[in-house]
Amino acid sequence: MTLTIQESLDRLTEGNRRFLGARGPTSGRPFCERMAEEGQQPFAIILGCSDSRTPVEILFDQGFGDLFVVRIAGNIVAPSIVGSIEFAASQFGSQLVVVMGHTRCGAVSATVDAIRTGRHPESSNLKAITDRIAPHVRSLTEVVDGETLMRAAMRANVRASVDHLRHGSRVLEDLLLAGKLAVVGAEYELETGQVSFLDT
Repeated sequence: MTLTIQESLDRLTEGNRRFLGARGPTSGRPFCERMAEEGQQPFAIILGCSDSRTPVEILFDQGFGDLFVVRIAGNIVAPSIVGSIEFAASQFGSQLVVVMGHTRCGAVSATVDAIRTGRHPESSNLKAITDRIAPHVRSLTEVVDGETLMRAAMRANVRASVDHLRHGSRVLEDLLLAGKLAVVGAEYELETGQVSFLDT
């Protein structure tokens, strides 16, 4: 059964509440051989950061087959990421894409540091990540500082990834225009375990 956009958001919100409360039934399930034979029907697609402290299925209290998860440092959008999300949205009928950033993100921090010091990562592969984040946070480094800067930069990066997915893919844009898909941003607070949705 395909969930609506609002039903999908509600299910994620309720799952995060269960995670925070550590009470009530959990959606975690033991291994089941049928999972290999049954087709996928994830109700949501999540683009999250690779940070080991942000295990998407756990913090939304979801089990096998519930979420199509793509993780990459800094939750950036690159061609292979877009392709993965296009595949899930077009093949499985998932109507919700969530781009989830988090507080104390190392990729965002490295980007801010590179902007301020002019010293970029030595690895060209790491630089490819910070280069995707930098245009969206550069102006912030001139007006705010400290933890306020880091949170604002994380949110700006999330919103940039949301915008890229909304307008950088014909497949996703067509689904959006047809009302069959929504792309929203979210932030996960490492300090509290809470997920908040942005601009929904």
